[in-house]
Amino acid sequence: MTPVHDIRGAHHPLDRLQRPLHDLRISVMDRCNFRCPYCMPKEQFHDKYRFLQSQERLSFEEIVRLSTLFAGLGVRKLRLTGGEPLLRTNLADLVGDLSSIAGIEDIALTTNGVLLAQHAVDLQANGLRRVTVSLDSLDEAVFKRMSGGFAALDQVLGGIEAAIAAGLTPVKINAVIERGVNDHTALDMVERFRGKPVNVRFIEFMDVGNRNAWRPEMVVPSGELAARIRARWPMHPVGAGYRGEVASRWRFDDGAGEIGFISSVTAPFCGACSRARLSSDGRFYTCLFATEGLDLRTPLRAGAGDAQLLNLIRDAWLNRADRYSELRDELRRSEPGHKKIEMYYIGG
Repeated sequence: MTPVHDIRGAHHPLDRLQRPLHDLRISVMDRCNFRCPYCMPKEQFHDKYRFLQSQERLSFEEIVRLSTLFAGLGVRKLRLTGGEPLLRTNLADLVGDLSSIAGIEDIALTTNGVLLAQHAVDLQANGLRRVTVSLDSLDEAVFKRMSGGFAALDQVLGGIEAAIAAGLTPVKINAVIERGVNDHTALDMVERFRGKPVNVRFIEFMDVGNRNAWRPEMVVPSGELAARIRARWPMHPVGAGYRGEVASRWRFDDGAGEIGFISSVTAPFCGACSRARLSSDGRFYTCLFATEGLDLRTPLRAGAGDAQLLNLIRDAWLNRADRYSELRDELRRSEPGHKKIEMYYIGG
């Protein structure tokens, strides 16, 4: 592999809206052991669906090389996603390799939690610092519906406890809230994790991809949900922990921790977005709602040097003008057939 130490001081690009490149979300696996309707509905992602073959996915060495180049352009935080990333064999080894990259300050993981209890200690020992678990309800029937028929709630809860025991705290829990589906169970989630080293974050149901049958009336605005929670447990807003933080944070008045709200629909945060995404087959996406990605795998495997790959990445970011969430209503009217990449392919 071509040495990359010479690019650590490379120019940190700003996109066309003056946003830096700071966070990289890396999908290591397009497959998943759930079939959540808002991400991978089982009617479409069935047994005969063609996922990527192993040779089509980036190898760990390729992921590390690209991540090193991204670090040279200003990336400081890496998040491993999927599909379900813990389906990727020896993922802790990748975490260890990524943690040695100069400039990388934080490595996190997003998982559905089913396999987390098996891997939490090893992941932490190899340099993982934070974990986010996708969990939409504590009601067993609702959980089963929202996971696509998988009755694995106890395994997910066990994974959360294992992450806490391993020191991957505070554990974040991401709950996608849909009106008439699981919004009536949101307060149960708060009650369960209040006072523990867990931050529950409620996410407005978004029109990610093209297959989740999203409609505006299915969105529960964060303000509405916050009012419900505040009526039971007084809380107050607190400032962002860092520039570009996507969740608005609220802290309980009694000191029992905090929760967050990710409001991409009712309060878009495109203006401060510093996140890029790398798919498991090596495509670079500059927005969760992107339609196309830049193929980095082909030049990588064709022998491109670091300078060439660096220029490809930098140019893509310099030309970035994405702000889909701010333009959602306009685009839905003007481009009703607007096709977006699926969330399982690039992570949430």
